[in-house]
Amino acid sequence: MQYPDFFKNIENIKLQDSLSDFLGTFKDGVVEFSYLDVVKSAGHSCPTVAGAYLTTLYGLKALYKDELPQRGNIRVDFKESQTDGVAGVIALVITNITGATTDFGFKGIGGNFNRTNLMFFNQDIKSSVRFTRLDNNRSVDVTYNPNSIPPLESQQSLMQKIMQGIATPSEKRAFGEAWQDRVRRVFENSDSLITIF
Repeated sequence: MQYPDFFKNIENIKLQDSLSDFLGTFKDGVVEFSYLDVVKSAGHSCPTVAGAYLTTLYGLKALYKDELPQRGNIRVDFKESQTDGVAGVIALVITNITGATTDFGFKGIGGNFNRTNLMFFNQDIKSSVRFTRLDNNRSVDVTYNPNSIPPLESQQSLMQKIMQGIATPSEKRAFGEAWQDRVRRVFENSDSLITIF
């Protein structure tokens, strides 16, 4: 499987998952998610998927400081409806990493490890996403704005050619490379794109 080299330079998200520990899935329940893992689940890499990954990475770092985030013990609130814009895409990425779901996730074992009713939409928050620890109710709000990272000039014209069915194989490759170049720049400039409060 081939993918852009810059994927390898993106920081992983490390958590402790009590369910994984209980079932002997990972030693001590410690699990790591890479950007590549998220891309496989999403089926693509784009500024939205990158932003969801970064939102979670920065949010959990702020929420847990030097502790390992506790997968399955994090509530996630969204300002938007799950059908608004790209909120659903972002939510799926965050679900994969945190385990939080609305009503469709793992229901637990003997009253433990329930992952449902941990994700909520249409919430009265000022940020895009809020992460809350269930153990102490501490929250952090995270906003992601990639507008300062524009696409390459060639991207739009190449996309139009592809959509019209007239792009050559080399133009199709060039479009993909241009698309991923923007994603790379999002990661390289992530500190200026993420706001935590």
